[in-house]
Amino acid sequence: MSGGSRLDPWVDSYAARARGMTASEIRALFAVASRPEVVSLAGGMPYVQALPLDILAETASRLIRERGTQVLQYGSGQGDVTLREQILDVMSEVGITAHPDDIVVTTGSQMALDLVTRVFCDPGDVVLVEAPSYVGALGVFRSYECDIVHVAMDAEGLVPSALDAAIIAARADGKRVKMIYTIPSFHNPAGVTQGPQRRQDILAIAQREGVLLLEDDPYGLLGFEGPPPRAIRADDDQQVVYLGSFSKTIASGLRVGWAVAPHGVREKLVLAAESAVLCPSNYAQFTVSDYLATQPWREQVKVFRELYRERRDAMLETLDQLMPAGTTWTHPQGGFYSWLTLPEGLDSKAMLPRAIAALVAYVPGTGFYVDGQGRAHLRLSYCYPDPDRIREGVRRLAGVIESELELAQTFGTGHVLRDGDGSDNPAPNVL
Repeated sequence: MSGGSRLDPWVDSYAARARGMTASEIRALFAVASRPEVVSLAGGMPYVQALPLDILAETASRLIRERGTQVLQYGSGQGDVTLREQILDVMSEVGITAHPDDIVVTTGSQMALDLVTRVFCDPGDVVLVEAPSYVGALGVFRSYECDIVHVAMDAEGLVPSALDAAIIAARADGKRVKMIYTIPSFHNPAGVTQGPQRRQDILAIAQREGVLLLEDDPYGLLGFEGPPPRAIRADDDQQVVYLGSFSKTIASGLRVGWAVAPHGVREKLVLAAESAVLCPSNYAQFTVSDYLATQPWREQVKVFRELYRERRDAMLETLDQLMPAGTTWTHPQGGFYSWLTLPEGLDSKAMLPRAIAALVAYVPGTGFYVDGQGRAHLRLSYCYPDPDRIREGVRRLAGVIESELELAQTFGTGHVLRDGDGSDNPAPNVL
């Protein structure tokens, strides 16, 4: 082998698409943020301690004792039919009616995202995403060599006029627009939610332009006020592929998600799933199915909602009390995240080492873009630490921001945004 490097002799042999595979900024944070002395406001880990763990332990034991030869065996590539029927009940909470045959069970909704992209996108195809967007989706789209185009958001999420303009611009450049990817409810990372009219406007654009709308809804049941928002898929079963997950409403470690798709798309997704994993885990599926059948799962979701609302309130109250002038943030009505905008000139990525030294972690905004934007922003997660820990983390972060402001005022360089790093095209106004 003539090429390669001392550290990786295979570097010249990788497929071209492997060059786009890089660790996300969230993954790079895990080792540091998991240290007990660091208050992590970075990761979006659900608070699984609130689950009835003793009941789940008994469920696991009983499944092995009574149905071990089934739950430990291969299963259907589309997923267990009983679980698919139960998923219909779960989705009725967001207004979706479907048939069990419309559902493909996957290893988390991340796998569903990957399968949809594999089925629809060739290298160079355009995927329109929100600005900012979910880092896991950006990684999938990169891995399939898509042309990722960010579309502006405001306080109600994806802006229809900006979406229209992005489609027109892409087609004017001779590109094929394959998908619109959106998280309409309790957005990750922006924390905003599309209202009913905004959802209708976005759907109308997808219908008119003949572009698939990929609706990712992991947080839809975790709203803090009122009923769950109505899914876009509830109003069109042909234009929309809907992704759901039990990671946030039961447990992320079970890795059970799903996609709801039109018949032809469903068939392709099953074939793609079979080529990837043969079948999703029977053991995980039967665990979820038994839980849904025997436990008051809606009451458990209510427990999670109240727990996350308490943590959200602790974060917002402390931000309001302690953050220096010029700092703004979103006020999420559900989900896990708030999106913070730093005072003018500060750089969240450059500031992160000082924050870690002050024993607080966050995710720099750059991780949620593919084009260098986001340095003026950062994502804060309130789902995992207890309220007092959140307050302490925000106190530490406020001190770091104040120190950065003092440095910027004293030296004027080295701690501020520079031309070309996205400061001339700032993240959207989502306040």
